[in-house]
Amino acid sequence: MSEQLQPVFAIEKIYVKDLSLEIPNAPNIFLERDTPEINLQLGTRNQSIDNGLYEVQLTVTVTAKIKDKIMFLVEAQQAGIFRIQNISNEEIDPVLGIGCPNILFPYLREVVSDIVTRAGFPPVILNPVNFEAIYQQKKAEPSTH
Repeated sequence: MSEQLQPVFAIEKIYVKDLSLEIPNAPNIFLERDTPEINLQLGTRNQSIDNGLYEVQLTVTVTAKIKDKIMFLVEAQQAGIFRIQNISNEEIDPVLGIGCPNILFPYLREVVSDIVTRAGFPPVILNPVNFEAIYQQKKAEPSTH
């Protein structure tokens, strides 16, 4: 009876949860020739949605500016539903904080590049992200409850 159940990890669904694009200074911004300054903010969230099912979200905000004018602003939320079972609580946090974001990131990267290109700008290719370092940094921060 002390038979150990096999760990389960499966991708149930990957989807774009939210996507917005703003070009507040169009059409004049398209006449600018200067190279924009790109600012990027990235965040992760996860939640249990059912027994053994978790939703993990990656959110990115990309702002391109020339001087003080916004060229474009993209906000994208890439999400996935993952089945994770027979894994201890200590092991599930890194799966949700590192493994799942690593799976979602290429999809998020493609969504951002595609929407920026469709908006008429050169593609923005997000650099690879070390989710393990982000996870370790969050773990080391004192919790604020």
